Amino acid sequence: MSQPESEMEPDWDTPLTVTLTPEEIIHTLFASAETVHTGWDSCIETKLILWDVSTVGEHGDNHCRLVEQEYVEEDSPDITWRDWAVELKIDETYITAHWRADDRASPSEWDWCADQAESAFGSACLLMGKRVRKGLVVEDAPRSRRAPRTRH
Repeated sequence: MSQPESEMEPDWDTPLTVTLTPEEIIHTLFASAETVHTGWDSCIETKLILWDVSTVGEHGDNHCRLVEQEYVEEDSPDITWRDWAVELKIDETYITAHWRADDRASPSEWDWCADQAESAFGSACLLMGKRVRKGLVVEDAPRSRRAPRTRH
């Protein structure tokens, strides 16, 4: 005697439980980051944020956040750093990955950092049950850097 089709497949709304460690998340999602760390609090400083986008999980206060921030370190005041950070908070644990480039880096290095962070953010959002679609942003070119010269 065969089972009815509805009993042969789990319902799409069936809750699933997965156990992940910070190490597994770090090595899977944030492998290309310059720095990755865990903590009990966010390391993102509100006053440094240029922009951010975030999503919150449906249950609890879990979240995933992509932040672009800019800062100067005390020991090198003549260098401005741009930092793309992905912050993932699951239960009480924050896992944060940083991709950064200084203001002397090439535009392609800035683009690489931004692309890596955006990709990691998109993957991490899956843990919140969300998906990410890319948009288009228009910004002024930084005037402090020289445009590359080419011969034609």
